[in-house]
Amino acid sequence: MIRLSTKPFGTLPDGRAVTAYTLTNDAGMSVTAFDLGATIQSILLPTSRGPVDVALGYPALEGYLVSRGHLGALIGRNANRLGGAFVEINGVRYPVTANEGQNQLHGGKEGFDKKLFSAHPIEGGVAFCYTSPDGEEGFPGTLKVQVTYSLTGDGALALDYEAVSDADTLCNLTNHSYFNLLGHDAGTLAGQQIQIFADFITEADEN
Repeated sequence: MIRLSTKPFGTLPDGRAVTAYTLTNDAGMSVTAFDLGATIQSILLPTSRGPVDVALGYPALEGYLVSRGHLGALIGRNANRLGGAFVEINGVRYPVTANEGQNQLHGGKEGFDKKLFSAHPIEGGVAFCYTSPDGEEGFPGTLKVQVTYSLTGDGALALDYEAVSDADTLCNLTNHSYFNLLGHDAGTLAGQQIQIFADFITEADEN
């Protein structure tokens, strides 16, 4: 059985409230995410030495408001960089907001990590929704986004993304969590390895 609880997680400078949602299974694993940026704050795993938080995050909202690290956030409309801060769709060139020199990084100056999502419970999880208006950060089309975070009894955390646009556009979403399998306050990552089975990679150049 998956239980969902909520709690206040601070207030934005404009007065809007931020809420944290915690999913817990019977094994004692829990995942907490809040509606600003659909951000994963913590992933607590039960171990022989007690619960270990393997996701990097801040204990309070203030840390996220000043950080540039996108910790745990939903990245959009486009994850990674758009060289030259433009995108070409159907032969039309759309300039987008540059926020890293001549490039756009992670959706622009106010990407999805800075948006307050609406949230509602689903079976085994929580769904976060946001509508990006036509022209936001330079992208064409009104884009409706939903990301669901769900937890299973055997400890699987699933992230499912859906997006619908009323015009051809660019949409490339991801989560920007950082992990330390020894615990977020354990320091070094020495000895930890990760393997990703990917069909393609983005090659880096001098920029």
